[in-house]
Amino acid sequence: MKQLYYAATLYTVLGLLSGLFYRDFTKSHHFTGKTELAITHTHLLSLGTLFLLIVLALDKQFALSSQRLYGWFFWTYNTGVLWSVTCMTLIGIRTVKGQSESGFLAHLSGGGHILLTIGFVLFFVCMYRPVTARQEVLASV
Repeated sequence: MKQLYYAATLYTVLGLLSGLFYRDFTKSHHFTGKTELAITHTHLLSLGTLFLLIVLALDKQFALSSQRLYGWFFWTYNTGVLWSVTCMTLIGIRTVKGQSESGFLAHLSGGGHILLTIGFVLFFVCMYRPVTARQEVLASV
């Protein structure tokens, strides 16, 4: 549970810093267009902070971290979030600087989203047994 708390805290700090970076970087480059930097802080705060706080509450209720695939979920999911946001940041910086789109970065970003998807699947697999076991206990009462 501490691992989830620390990860959520880290995502909060990164989310707030990325919002600050977006504001100051675009302002210093006199950029007024659309950029991926505008949504990096919301990705970090929603996929990182909020989702992991929900997982923390579910871990308290269902002991998710005792599930066999939990470690795989945790590391795959977090790698996917950080990978995706890093690519978004690099794409956004290139946009603000007026550089052309990078197909390579778009493909890398897709890889991060694939890891996120795998992480979500692993999360639901981890949730299945505790939820169904709880349902069976409630049904037998």
